[in-house]
Amino acid sequence: MTDLQNQTALVTGASSGIGYELAKLFAQDGINLVLVARRGEVLEKIKHDFERQYRIRVVSMPLDLSSLGEAQALYQACKAENLQIDYLVNNAGYGAYGSVTQADSATYENMLTLNIITLTTLTTLFVKDMVQRRFGRILNIGSLAAFQSLPNLAAYGASKTYVMHFTEGLHAELKGTGVTATVLNPGLTETGFVERADMGRSAQAQRTMLRADVVAQAGYRGMMRGKLNVVPGWQNRVLSFTAGVMPSRKLLLAAASFVMREAGKKR
Repeated sequence: MTDLQNQTALVTGASSGIGYELAKLFAQDGINLVLVARRGEVLEKIKHDFERQYRIRVVSMPLDLSSLGEAQALYQACKAENLQIDYLVNNAGYGAYGSVTQADSATYENMLTLNIITLTTLTTLFVKDMVQRRFGRILNIGSLAAFQSLPNLAAYGASKTYVMHFTEGLHAELKGTGVTATVLNPGLTETGFVERADMGRSAQAQRTMLRADVVAQAGYRGMMRGKLNVVPGWQNRVLSFTAGVMPSRKLLLAAASFVMREAGKKR
């Protein structure tokens, strides 16, 4: 088993939610951290708390990874600081709830840059170094939305389907290299996602959600074991399985339309 001492994990979207909980799990195992998020003041507080409590080195990098070029800048900053990244967690991402016909195209462009391009760029850059050292773990945060088309979350769901397929293909490519890629596909979780996606009016958002720490623990264990696909929660696992075996795409879409309706609408 690999000695965890003096290893470093990079976590994007680390200031709250699943990203924060994943960062804490690394810290508890004595793994140094590079924390990336937009909110620099929050990152600095987390940095000081983790360094004091867990006696690890924490580097905070306040960046908006939804801007083109920032992923490359992050990689170069790690190189300049001689930071060897052993674990890469691509957690940063968000959704936008509502009909495509009423969507803001700039919001979609920003969201897809973060959810797809940034994730792909960071993975592509860091995986080469990992393969050269013959050790590394990559955890990409997808979504239960990856398993089916979602009306009112059409672009977000499509972006997470990309994340799942990209990670699964990479996982196969990495066989025998000492590096693994895992995709974590949670359902709705108690994070800031619902608020940022403006999903408060969604019937689905009013159902029971998993806690962020529970989701993070499932993803962390799966990543450390080199698993391919992790879906936390037995209900979510049933839904992901059902989406894969349902014979009719039209029937699956009809079911998704009902689930993703606005609260109070029966359709």
